[in-house]
Amino acid sequence: MEYIPMTIGKQKNIALIAHDQKKQELIQWCDSHKDILMRHFLCGTGTTARMITDYTGLPVKGYNSGPLGGDQQIGAKIVEGKIDLIIFFSDPLTAQPHDPDVKALLRIAQVYDIPIANNKASADFIITSPFMDEEYEHDIINFRQNISERARTL
Repeated sequence: MEYIPMTIGKQKNIALIAHDQKKQELIQWCDSHKDILMRHFLCGTGTTARMITDYTGLPVKGYNSGPLGGDQQIGAKIVEGKIDLIIFFSDPLTAQPHDPDVKALLRIAQVYDIPIANNKASADFIITSPFMDEEYEHDIINFRQNISERARTL
C-alpha cells in the first residue's frame, strides 16, 4: 500500500470531547494546560465546547453534541485534514447511546494517523510532547491510489 507524507503544523487543530461523566475532568485538564492550549485552534462537540469556553475562557469552536452528530462532524474534519489531534475523555463504565458514532470517530482517526488521548494520563503525555511546538511529519495511506486500484480489481 502506498503512503503519502502529511504535515501537522506548528499550530495544532485540537478536538476536545468528553462523555458526560468526564466533562468536569476535561474542563479541569484544559484549565491546567491553558497556556499551551491557547496557542492552538480548539474545537469540540456541543456541550463540552461550550463548557470549556465558559469555565476557562479558551475559545472552542462548537459542533453538534455527540449524540446529534458532533462526533461525525469531527470525523469529517479529520478526513478534510482539519483536525490534528483528539483529546477525548471517554467514560469506559457507562454505556453511550451514540457508541457507533464514537467508534467511527476513533476508527477514522486511526486511518488518518491522528494522535488520540482518551484519558488524563495520555493527554498529559501528548500535551507536554516536544511535538506540540513544532511541525510533525507522518505518512497516511494514499487513498486516491488505493481507491483506483480497488476499482480496477472489482
